Amino acid sequence: MKLACTNVMVPGKSITEKAEKLKKWGYEGLSIFVDEKLLNDDLVDEIVGLKEKTGITPCEFVLMSDLYGHLMDTNKGLRKKALRLYEKSIEVAGKVDGITEMEYEYRVQDPLPLFNPYQEMPLNDREEFIEILNILTDKAEVHGAQILIEPCNRYETRYLTRIIDVMPLIKEVKSNNNGILADFFHMSIEESNISQSIVEAGNMIKHIHLGDNNRLLPGYGHTDFINFFQELKKIGYNGFMSLECGIEGSPEVELPKCAEYLKKLIQNN
Repeated sequence: MKLACTNVMVPGKSITEKAEKLKKWGYEGLSIFVDEKLLNDDLVDEIVGLKEKTGITPCEFVLMSDLYGHLMDTNKGLRKKALRLYEKSIEVAGKVDGITEMEYEYRVQDPLPLFNPYQEMPLNDREEFIEILNILTDKAEVHGAQILIEPCNRYETRYLTRIIDVMPLIKEVKSNNNGILADFFHMSIEESNISQSIVEAGNMIKHIHLGDNNRLLPGYGHTDFINFFQELKKIGYNGFMSLECGIEGSPEVELPKCAEYLKKLIQNN
């Protein structure tokens, strides 16, 4: 298992500067989230050359804009624009053999699902989501990227909140270019048994986001990372685990400490 960190968590003026710091602090990868307005050929070239220049692998690439999270919007025009945003993410991710992600939706839920958290996706919605997943998977196959479904918590999406909800979709599409992105923060809210979910998903899990139950750095909450890393080893997971969470204190201090902490957990299990 290899450690990575999301670029927005790392101080620095450029992707390269951030990667150089992560290398010094004991990380191996960088998850890159970029505002679509800032994407240009120079930035793509910088990302493509990042590993050779710094030793840090750009393992994940996601374009962000107001369109993000609208793949299943009721507005067909907005849905089409959102689809193109995700396709552009796939194109860049493919240049570095990386992954990008998708969810059913990504927005604040209103009303909040206080008493009906596990909603079953209507059949029509499921068919439409499968259609979009097939389109993006075909795109990923062409570009050599992976498009992974990330189960999010009930406060950010209506459907596909648990790993068990995503597994049938992955089985139906049947492609090596899709899979599951398992996020420990979301799992701490939604999974009744995280260890069991990891084992059941097995090699469908192709990327991991790390955050404690309070969405701070691992070790600042009560998530049992020792046990869960053991389960990941059992299923033979050897991909990236990327920090996607908040930091209390200076990143220059906390991120090196976090890398040391996580590596001890990995090595001792």
